[in-house]
Amino acid sequence: MTERVRVNRPSGAAPRFDDAQPTTVVLVRHGETSMTVSRGYSGSSEPGPSLTERGRGQAADAAELVCRVGHDLWGDIPFPTELVCSPMIRTQETAGIIGDKLGLAARVDEGFKEADFGAWQGLTSEQIEARWPGTLEPWHTEATVRPENGESIADVGVRVGAALDRLLDAGTDRTVVVVSHAVAIRAALGVTMGAQPGSWSQLRVAPASVSIIRLFHDRRHEIAVVGVPSEGWRR
Repeated sequence: MTERVRVNRPSGAAPRFDDAQPTTVVLVRHGETSMTVSRGYSGSSEPGPSLTERGRGQAADAAELVCRVGHDLWGDIPFPTELVCSPMIRTQETAGIIGDKLGLAARVDEGFKEADFGAWQGLTSEQIEARWPGTLEPWHTEATVRPENGESIADVGVRVGAALDRLLDAGTDRTVVVVSHAVAIRAALGVTMGAQPGSWSQLRVAPASVSIIRLFHDRRHEIAVVGVPSEGWRR
């Protein structure tokens, strides 16, 4: 019987006792937009807005940080070889800047689009609360609450979870960069660690921040990094 060679994992990594290889996913939130500044709910029902000038700078910083994955940061992780983004303008613009740095062309995956906020689209939390009193907090803290014509956070989790499964099924021992959105990235992190949807809003995902998850076929996934800010990483 051939003895399996155990993979040497870095200190602090999730314990494993086999030689299974993961698919690593580097999750990057898009850079700042006008809606980020106004704190409006900017979902997937509209393609815009575009990045602000600061947002483009944030995307450049994120590109520098992602380019260090597998080099002088997180050296046990393979260097990225694939780039995916949601269909929104802000994510495609961010992915374009990252792709220029990595030498990769982005492909669009609808699974990683932002939540559809339905009737709340473009409104601030104050405006939503004024028109639909008592509904916004439950949307963040309960699994199945939906805005009118929109998605629940559980809906987002199902969609994003399926997109992650597609990445895992496409092959392991590789790193894929996914440029997405705050709610969608929280869902990806929550699904990865098996947390209840009502707790996902406790995860902080700033503009152009970087999170890293590692997906295994036995579902014993690992969260390696959560919400690292990218501003200031440019050399």
